[in-house]
Amino acid sequence: MCRWLAYTGEPLQPSIVILDSPHSLVAQSLNSPLGAETVNGDGFGFGWYPVDGGPGAEPGYFHSIEPAWNDQNLRELTRSIRSPLFFSHVRAAAGPPIQQTNCHPYRYENWLFMHNGYLAEFPKVKRDLTYAVDPSLYPHILGTTDSEVLFHLALSLGLRDDPIAALGAAIGMVESVGHEHGIAFPMQGTIAVTDGETVWAFRYSSQGRTRTLYHSVDVDVVREMYPDAERLKLFGSHAHVIVSEPLNDVPGVFLEVPESTVAVVDHSGYRHEPFVVSA
Repeated sequence: MCRWLAYTGEPLQPSIVILDSPHSLVAQSLNSPLGAETVNGDGFGFGWYPVDGGPGAEPGYFHSIEPAWNDQNLRELTRSIRSPLFFSHVRAAAGPPIQQTNCHPYRYENWLFMHNGYLAEFPKVKRDLTYAVDPSLYPHILGTTDSEVLFHLALSLGLRDDPIAALGAAIGMVESVGHEHGIAFPMQGTIAVTDGETVWAFRYSSQGRTRTLYHSVDVDVVREMYPDAERLKLFGSHAHVIVSEPLNDVPGVFLEVPESTVAVVDHSGYRHEPFVVSA
């Protein structure tokens, strides 16, 4: 469906991972070996937090319907700024039209959200799920994707207070409504959400066969394994990357996130928790 990347840690020039890695996100937009689609050329998005923003800072974002590999603005932007936390996403449209408002990541206040996957047979459940969004949030749904509805449904169910519980409740509603409409496996995907301080990355599907999700191991561990790797000097000790698929083929650098798991990343590092969907 799509590919995405999240970075958190010491301020970094985003192009280092979005453009310049051996298997960067832009490279994945042209050739994604682990993706459901090989090419993800139906637009992209980039969202970032400022270096001096502090807690509660609103991120900036840039969306384009150009293929990521063909957009000079993405290259200029990601090489011109530094950010301690950023999201980027390349899209393979599965139905909703190719337009800027359908590009991830989505933003609400200080939050960013992106999704790789789908809500199965979305037209059948769209009305019920959209009506479940809090009326005060409904005007903020600008596009036509299932992902944006899922984000605002999670916001309605308490994302700002407890992201894990809110996503569990939102996906539980997706599954409940989907089953009412005869959909066997309503939810598929990996999700990243952040408040600008912590990143929550979810891997879950109703069928238990979710799209791939990986995160880097601690940089200091990688330095011990590969002491002569010059590229590692670009990253601080708290640098963490979460990706749909690894950015390189170097053994031991990326670990797969298990099924039905949320990987939580903050200043202390990673932790994994079981992701339980509320019925």
